[in-house]
Amino acid sequence: MLVPFYKSDDRAFTIVHGDCFDVLPQFDFKFDMIFADPPYFLSNGGISYQAGKVVCVDKGEWDKGGTPEFIMEFNRKWLTLCREKLKDNGTIWISGTHHNIFSIANLLTELGYKILNVITWAKTNPPPNISCRFFTYSTEFILWARKSPKVPHKYNYELMKAINEGKQMTDVWRLPAIGRWEKSCGKHPTQKPLALLTRIILASTDEHDWILDPFAGSSTTGIAANLCGRRFLGIENELDFANLSRRRREELDDRKIMTEYRNRLHDLDFTHKHNVVEESQEYYGLDLPF
Repeated sequence: MLVPFYKSDDRAFTIVHGDCFDVLPQFDFKFDMIFADPPYFLSNGGISYQAGKVVCVDKGEWDKGGTPEFIMEFNRKWLTLCREKLKDNGTIWISGTHHNIFSIANLLTELGYKILNVITWAKTNPPPNISCRFFTYSTEFILWARKSPKVPHKYNYELMKAINEGKQMTDVWRLPAIGRWEKSCGKHPTQKPLALLTRIILASTDEHDWILDPFAGSSTTGIAANLCGRRFLGIENELDFANLSRRRREELDDRKIMTEYRNRLHDLDFTHKHNVVEESQEYYGLDLPF
């Protein structure tokens, strides 16, 4: 039986320390939504520019590149496992760049998913291009797909329209990269901003829904989920990042910090007052089997 690395007192946030390839087959539970930020396999000695300094872009051993065949099989395996954990009307969101997103899109189709959108996240504060030999990288892509081509999925159209000043939300999202206030407990090298995950979660889930992240990292997905009144299971193979996830969730037990985070997201117009849970609460109903 699986033993959680950490579970919040309200049972709305659970982290399992382990490899998702090993963990996912060990339980039978269906999720309403999955967000996955898989390795991009780009840690091969490149450089970038951060805070006025030239830095190495290597993230860790988990992001070291492999052969195209290895990367394709890696992606096929986790996408297959995740599909088994989705409800029939569930959806999956996958972030990436041109290095991996096109092969993942092909695999989604091969495995029976139906691609709904390809979101372009246009960063409002990208790092500069230090080589000056090509255009500055300022975007990432996020695939949104549902499990079954024939089963309708959740999409909170009216909410997205309200967030977007009464206009239909497009597939180009202009959002800032991670802010300093999101690193109070430490930093993950590929940490996604709360604003991005909040919009994804509000778009495709309802209150109390269950969300899975098989590559949890610092659990931005889980923090955003709990801020929006959803429940979360994250799987993280690196012990340091599992501990970072726990610290970030424990930080939310401070009501002042919880309120500050919600206010910051509200100021950025990525939450809507009638769809964010303002008070902490117990979660009832179906729970994880561990």
